[in-house]
Amino acid sequence: MLVSAAEMLKKAKAGKYAVGQFNINNLEWTKAILQTAQECNSPVILGVSEGAGKYMCGFTTVAAMVSAMVEELGITVPVALHLDHGSYEGAKKCINAGFSSIMFDGSHYPIEENIEKTKELAAACHVLGLSLEAEVGSIGGEEDGVVGMGECADPKECKMVADLGVDMLAAGIGNIHGKYPANWAGLSFETLEAISKEVGDMPLVLHGGTGIPADQIKRAISLGVAKINVNTECQLAFQEATREYIEAGKDLQGKGFDPRKLLAPGTEAIKAMVKTKMELFGSVGKA
Repeated sequence: MLVSAAEMLKKAKAGKYAVGQFNINNLEWTKAILQTAQECNSPVILGVSEGAGKYMCGFTTVAAMVSAMVEELGITVPVALHLDHGSYEGAKKCINAGFSSIMFDGSHYPIEENIEKTKELAAACHVLGLSLEAEVGSIGGEEDGVVGMGECADPKECKMVADLGVDMLAAGIGNIHGKYPANWAGLSFETLEAISKEVGDMPLVLHGGTGIPADQIKRAISLGVAKINVNTECQLAFQEATREYIEAGKDLQGKGFDPRKLLAPGTEAIKAMVKTKMELFGSVGKA
């Protein structure tokens, strides 16, 4: 059974650890992440971008697949299915499709419009027992066509959005989607501290978790980050392991690649990466 992310993140913030959100793109990734969460006895959030949802035949298909896999695999740890960087219309579609958690990314709107749309979606989500994530200050890089320069959020605006009744807040603190450039200045802990003071007990979300040094991850958690998103690192792990398999020429006596065997190395690489991240975030044994 899929659950809201609200309770797991409240526990994470109180316990000074973070729950990992790992984005999924197909059945194999989903299975690998769920099995690793169960093995680590860790709560987990499965993230789905609008592009990935479209690729996987729509949000209703994704929700049905994940729900069925949780049951068939005997997963007992808390699992939330979460829309990542959702548009206003995308958020509504996922609410109706059976997702248990929604992110509405209104950071590209003027703050007044962001507040208006976030408030409406918060009311809809809470009637249904779903959790809602909002964003203030765009995240650097590009994800599904959403481009951000890595601006730091205004702490006062963060409080305005947090007071709307959302369950978690993504605030830009210099973090970037994708690989971090060599000249990246690092996370702005001054901004994070100011935001934490403004929003109080609100769990904070760190997007762009790939490539952030471990010491910065741990410091961010100590300052109120309770959810950390990882996507690019899943892609890189899967890509590299699959490439090595193909280059090794394991093609079943010239009969062509068995897709199950072709995807297996990448799947195992994702399992290892997810376990490493859960250990870093401190969520192992916290289910």
